[in-house]
Amino acid sequence: MFAGDSETTKQMDWRIPAAWLTLCIVWSSTWLAIKVGLRDLPPISYVAIRFLVAIIALVLVSVGRVRLLPKRRSDYVVLAFTGVLMFAINYALLFWGELYVSSGLAAILQASIPIFGMVFAHWLLPEEPLRWQRLLGAFVSIGGVALICARLLSFNGWLDLAPAMMAAWQMIFGTAPLLVIGFIIDGNPARFHWTGMAIFCLLYLAIIGSSLTFLLLYWLMPLTSVTKLQTISLITPPGAIALGWALGGERLSAWSLIGACFVLAGVWMIFRPLADEKEAAERALDSQVAAPRA
Repeated sequence: MFAGDSETTKQMDWRIPAAWLTLCIVWSSTWLAIKVGLRDLPPISYVAIRFLVAIIALVLVSVGRVRLLPKRRSDYVVLAFTGVLMFAINYALLFWGELYVSSGLAAILQASIPIFGMVFAHWLLPEEPLRWQRLLGAFVSIGGVALICARLLSFNGWLDLAPAMMAAWQMIFGTAPLLVIGFIIDGNPARFHWTGMAIFCLLYLAIIGSSLTFLLLYWLMPLTSVTKLQTISLITPPGAIALGWALGGERLSAWSLIGACFVLAGVWMIFRPLADEKEAAERALDSQVAAPRA
């Protein structure tokens, strides 16, 4: 019994960092894939078709294995609200923004997301209270974002659904308006400039950058804290900058690099373990070791 528990724990311990590392690597690369694809595809239709392909992939891997429909009508409201925010508004603005800034800079600006995650976690999760050190880190990050943007302007509850279907339904609600808006603004997708590179970027973003990563993300959520999960935002900007420099020929100005340092320093302050949290974690671990097992 003890050996079985230990073996299961070791296996789970190995899978968690592996999933976290995969998310860091893949999400570091998606920024450059977006930038390259935008050379041939319009932003709104690009993101809409990306998630349409991702929805198909998620449904195909889920049919016959997990529940496809939410149990309650209220679940549709939650999925629609989060889907529109996450996929329609967030990604449409993100793809449009990369028309005007480098992939690395877009990743840096996106790194401010943990600030909002920290605030919402304080409201919704009692075990993740807001601390003054993290609040200070948020202000440092905001200062870095302001420095970057000022420089740019000077130049002009859990649902009862499997992770796959939770992501799929959110994408459905977010993608539907994007498809309509994209058709109105961009026209018939059949007339787009479908180069081999554009198709590769689209499929990479849809299958690897969306389907795989959101499966991993929702799998990790119940296994680790929101704060720890969002440390990915601290890793992806340097990775995106490195890939943009090595493969995309991108360069950041001195002001952007300074701002990036402030953003990453602030995010690090948010995620840095505090002394009392370390002590609480150690006490919890000691109590688990001392407690008798059935």
